[in-house]
Amino acid sequence: MIINHPLLGPRDGAEFTCLGDASLINRPDWQSTDADEQFYEYLYLRDNPAGMHRELWYHEYGDRSWLVVTRDTLTHDITKVELAVDVARREGRGK
Repeated sequence: MIINHPLLGPRDGAEFTCLGDASLINRPDWQSTDADEQFYEYLYLRDNPAGMHRELWYHEYGDRSWLVVTRDTLTHDITKVELAVDVARREGRGK
């Protein structure tokens, strides 16, 4: 699989580690009154969708950047690759 890195161009998928659902960017507020329940769901309850899915990928054998890859889990076709920091800023995280 080739991942078209936003800064480095096309890279072999073997350079990356997939870390799961990109919703992990949205970490719960540890000061919330129900923080324990929120963190339980955040850490342990994950969907395993068939079809289009946003995933967090780490460029372990490269520039060590975090990416959000939109990929079809049935065909492995990648439709979008973004820097995770840009996604977090756009979605109101990482201010």
